Amino acid sequence: MSEEAPLPNAASLGFAEDLYAQFLADPVSVDPDWRSYFERLRRDDAFAATPQLGPARHQSGLFRAALPAAGAPSGNGRALGTHALDGSVTDEGLVKQDRVDQLIRAYRVRGHLIAQLDPLGLPRAPQRELETSFYGLSDADLDRRFSTATIYGLESGTLRQAIERLHDTYCRSIGVQFMHIDDLNVKNWLTERMESTTNRVTLTRDEQLRILTCLTDSVIFEEFLQKKFLGAKRFSLEGGESLIPLLDMAIEEAARHGVQEVVFGMAHRGRINVLANIMGKPTADIFAEFSDKNPEDQMGRGDVKYHLGYSSDRATQAGHDVHLTLCFNPSHLEFVNPVALGRMRAKQDRHGDTERREGMCVLIHGDAAFIGQGVVQESLNLSQLEGYATGGTVHVVVNNQVGFTTSPADSRSCTYATDIAKFLQVPIFHVNGEDPEAVAQVVKLGLEFRRTFKRDVVIDMYCYRRYGHNEGDEPEFTQPLMYKAIKQRKSVREGYLERLTSLGGISQSDADELEAKRREVLEQQLSEARKDDFKKNTSSLGGFWTNYRGGLDHEVPRIVTDCDAGRFGALLERLCEVPEGFTPHAKIKRLLAQRLEMAHGERPLDWAAAEAVALASLLTEGNAIRLTGQDSQRGTFSQRHAVLHDYETGETYMPLAHLTEKQGSIEIHNSSLSEVGVMGFEYGYSLDRPDVLVMWEAQFGDFVNGAQVIIDQFLVSAETKWRRLSGLVLLLPHGFEGQGPEHSSARLERFLALAAEDNIQIVNPTTPAQYLNVLRRQVLRPWRKPLIVMTPKSLLRSPSATSTLEECAAGHFHRVLPDAGEVNGKRIDPAKVERILLCSGKVYYDLIERREQDERTDVALLRLEQLYPLTEDDLRHALDPYAEGLPIHWVQEEPENMGAWPYLQTQAQFNQNVLRKHPFMGVYRPASAVPATGSPAAHKLEQAALVDRAFGTA
Repeated sequence: MSEEAPLPNAASLGFAEDLYAQFLADPVSVDPDWRSYFERLRRDDAFAATPQLGPARHQSGLFRAALPAAGAPSGNGRALGTHALDGSVTDEGLVKQDRVDQLIRAYRVRGHLIAQLDPLGLPRAPQRELETSFYGLSDADLDRRFSTATIYGLESGTLRQAIERLHDTYCRSIGVQFMHIDDLNVKNWLTERMESTTNRVTLTRDEQLRILTCLTDSVIFEEFLQKKFLGAKRFSLEGGESLIPLLDMAIEEAARHGVQEVVFGMAHRGRINVLANIMGKPTADIFAEFSDKNPEDQMGRGDVKYHLGYSSDRATQAGHDVHLTLCFNPSHLEFVNPVALGRMRAKQDRHGDTERREGMCVLIHGDAAFIGQGVVQESLNLSQLEGYATGGTVHVVVNNQVGFTTSPADSRSCTYATDIAKFLQVPIFHVNGEDPEAVAQVVKLGLEFRRTFKRDVVIDMYCYRRYGHNEGDEPEFTQPLMYKAIKQRKSVREGYLERLTSLGGISQSDADELEAKRREVLEQQLSEARKDDFKKNTSSLGGFWTNYRGGLDHEVPRIVTDCDAGRFGALLERLCEVPEGFTPHAKIKRLLAQRLEMAHGERPLDWAAAEAVALASLLTEGNAIRLTGQDSQRGTFSQRHAVLHDYETGETYMPLAHLTEKQGSIEIHNSSLSEVGVMGFEYGYSLDRPDVLVMWEAQFGDFVNGAQVIIDQFLVSAETKWRRLSGLVLLLPHGFEGQGPEHSSARLERFLALAAEDNIQIVNPTTPAQYLNVLRRQVLRPWRKPLIVMTPKSLLRSPSATSTLEECAAGHFHRVLPDAGEVNGKRIDPAKVERILLCSGKVYYDLIERREQDERTDVALLRLEQLYPLTEDDLRHALDPYAEGLPIHWVQEEPENMGAWPYLQTQAQFNQNVLRKHPFMGVYRPASAVPATGSPAAHKLEQAALVDRAFGTA
């Protein structure tokens, strides 16, 4: 054997095992060379245990390892030979067998690189590793028999037969990437199912007719829109029409697996076609949207037709309806992914589907966006995390082979747009979209994989765009060669119809009749939409949203959130209990001892204790809670400790989950190091669980801007754009404490700039009691709006920022807190007040400290706890005791161009009711490009100067 010849491997182990069994039964019956080899193995005690003989493969597809791998040295260093056709053992046969085994593996690893994936037929680079000459195999070897036991369904055969089978499996219209998967069980499962069928599915005539019908619906619908609404943007599916039968088959296959609900997330490419032909949205409604009738109803609200969502119930051949939900989606493409995943998780939780079997999420991507947008990776990474798993997502990449105008060579640094998904250890099926039956195979196999392993699956459907990015675009400016090829292509439907007619399964007249019926229905729907009295169906909140509402704040009655102080104390005491034998960390023991004092009224409650009581009270009232964030179990500032860890064993215990036998469910999860993906997930969760207190917590409030797209495009605008409500709570640590520009500001000004039409709530509470009651208010009243909470950092342990049990149980969240009424025991006479300071958040404690230090009874100090919606009555009531004309100074830590100051100046209602009686001015840091200094010493100087100016002593 030459030095360059590769060593043999275990690929022919089954053959060797069978031969060894024959040797044990009758040594004379085997070839002398093999007999000598086996005798030497026994003499050298090469086997540590008695060989377990039997079939070469377990049911799982794993090879037995009783014998050493082919090529492993024996006692004298000689390699195991190979049985040639004449029964002799030769080194040449051994080497060639090993090279055949390498070729077999190469097809599994590299076969996708020569698969016929591109409908346009553009050439692909040859792969030397898939050529026999690369392994020193000649044409004479093609008809020589080798062991092919590693190819499922071909135990032995000629090299030619092996190559044909492998080529049929991995190099026709389907190319598969799966050898990157580390789990051998998963890899063998896929290998067996693909190679035993050569990766093709046998369809009945009815199934073929169903595919043709879906293609007809898809093609005719696009042609109809192009003709009737010439020039209108529709982001057509032409060139990718196979998406419709793909989704149709996915729904049917999922229904056979017991799936009851499917949530879809997709961008605008092909969306209108999906709405019509998958979701079942009445085409008359779609045509009315194209006609844009009654524009006065949409002034200042609504969205374009290819952003809208829809839901419906679909009858399936499995005998039960499947509920379909297509998520609304802005033009930000992939940012709907975590939202759709969160919705699916919420639906599963609402139905008690802890096994994640009854719901499925399908995400439809564009190729350029899938590889280009980071939110894709963040969403993929959630798939196997305990707090975010949904049982496996089906990813469908509608691969246009071009972005807006950008070619793949300019938009990615890898071979495929789907290469980002390889880290998930899941198969990636590349399929030619012009081969609908190949599409059917990957759908069937992909759905079976998902059901078996509860993992994601990726289907990369190669197609093209018949037009440019939209119908008004000219793609030949930037892709002239591609679009010359596209102009020569007939539709997928025509190509598939030719195949079916050639097989005799359907006639051309049958197809023509089907097409005519579809056109007739569309004409009828267009006529209906053009009637003067036509009213488009409008979605409204129903089902589990029936008892909740949106609208304006003043239209919703105030709610009392009070609770007996004794009950609060008892709950806090219960939260201090740990199971027998559980050993908390020594510092946690001290924390629990302090909380026990709080429970007994011997110590006021800090922020973390008040939060724990708020959650416990809601849970024991039957409400459910979900809190996630990067360190939410312990708390970024080591304040929460909602999940305790046994110091000796590492086991965990969550006291909030063990309050009573009948309590609401609670989930507190540490999330991945993500803002946009996790916030999007929690937003999606809140859409389908209005009955749950859903909270996302930032490590520092500054990092919330990493999820700005979710805030802008979903959180603050969905009610206006899509008539959808959310009660999501954002907990954003905020406050200037000399920790630098990235650890000071949750960018309050940005939320205030986005606040309009009572779309969100923004609060900056200054006491634990206020925090407790705003959380209870969020659940107990039926008004569902996102709640933005500026939460504290240094105040978490400040002796000044505490509340008694009685204060916590008092019963409301106060939107405005009036002056405390005294300074160091001296009563403040409102008639003698010469200066009013109005503030929000942590700066209050700096101001109150200075007032007490200087005994300034001439200064009133009021707190604006809710910044939006601003409430006229609350503020007027707090200001009534003071003389007209008395100046009000708004004091904030933030620079002039940040915080609440720019917002307050623009509020007509606020100005009318404040400036009418009181001159209004601001105290703030100078305008700046960054929120804060990184020098603690500089911070102290700035803060002292700020307080001096507030009191007029600068």
